[in-house]
Amino acid sequence: MINQKMFDLGAEPNKIRELFAYGLKRKAEIGAENVFDYSIGNPSVPAPECVHQAFVEQLQQDPVVAHEYTPSPGDPAVRKAIADYITSEFGISATAGNVYVTSGASSAIAITLSAICEPGDEVIAIAPYFPEYRTWTHTADCTLVEIPASVPSFQPDIAAIEAAINERTSAIIINSPNNPVGAVYTRENLQALAKMLAAKEQELGRRIFIVADEPYREITYGADIPYVPNLYADTIVCYSFSKSLSLPGERIGYIYVSDRMGDAQAISTAVAGAGRALGYICAPVMLQRVIAKCLGTPSDVATYASNRELLTQGLSELGYEYVQPEGAFYLWVRALEPDAIAFSERAKDYELLLVPSDSFGVKGWVRLSYCIARSTIERSMPAFRALMESYNG
Repeated sequence: MINQKMFDLGAEPNKIRELFAYGLKRKAEIGAENVFDYSIGNPSVPAPECVHQAFVEQLQQDPVVAHEYTPSPGDPAVRKAIADYITSEFGISATAGNVYVTSGASSAIAITLSAICEPGDEVIAIAPYFPEYRTWTHTADCTLVEIPASVPSFQPDIAAIEAAINERTSAIIINSPNNPVGAVYTRENLQALAKMLAAKEQELGRRIFIVADEPYREITYGADIPYVPNLYADTIVCYSFSKSLSLPGERIGYIYVSDRMGDAQAISTAVAGAGRALGYICAPVMLQRVIAKCLGTPSDVATYASNRELLTQGLSELGYEYVQPEGAFYLWVRALEPDAIAFSERAKDYELLLVPSDSFGVKGWVRLSYCIARSTIERSMPAFRALMESYNG
């Protein structure tokens, strides 16, 4: 016998990963320079020098110390360093006891939902959203409630969210800068969300948490990125260094339970329990100590900004419709037919790997990840032209 729920998850297609795997195969077949892979958010910018230096320092230590276990929530010195950084950067009195070091934002969100949700609860996500929110919500035996963002701004629709909240609502996941659109939620919108949620907590007599998924916080193009715990006390931040330090494969991040919660320590204890139950304990120790040395290191946003300009200019000239991204490194492009999956399949005929929006809970768009080599964007323009012409006769 096997667990049918886990079998179904294993068999369920992940379009992003499928396209990424297809791209690897095609590159081996026809050469990487002939495949225009916009599928996955794999930073092309090298990790900053401080990461290299921190690794060297770790490797020069006593090998027993360099590779030892830490406590399940992380090295106390690392947790303190993260808390001190949050205090300094965002003006909130963060304490180490409310920081839990994780293997990236994926485990952070999975842990958080298991910590704050009871079976049968509902979790709200703003569509379009990162597909794995469904997986982690269902794993916690909860239901994901999809609320479409306001179009064309792609800001949270506060009235629609309010209408969806009921006595089973335990959390809302927000992701700003947003994957897949690149939208940044405005301070005014987040303040309105916070005010509404506080009122609903009073009305329903239950906690409604904001789970702030923040792997793209540092990758913005001039937009203001409010720190959500300063706007809403019942906030849990799930952070990853995959994008800010170009460390996607190393899987390192953290959970921060806002110290503004009256029972923050109790919530942190539940987080620790969920981490234990799910097996997410003692994140890779060398990575823990590396990121502690590199907190606050700026990302190379200029490279992404240059790619954004090149791609949007090229697609504009060809007549494509898209949403101008304010953050992250994704471009949300209108498909040239209502069926985004069919459009994505046709794009493959021109070696263009574009993720259909159905994966993100909406229809009619595709996501392009432009954290790739500039030369790939340049070489892909004839393919985009041919794709457009295939629809125009």
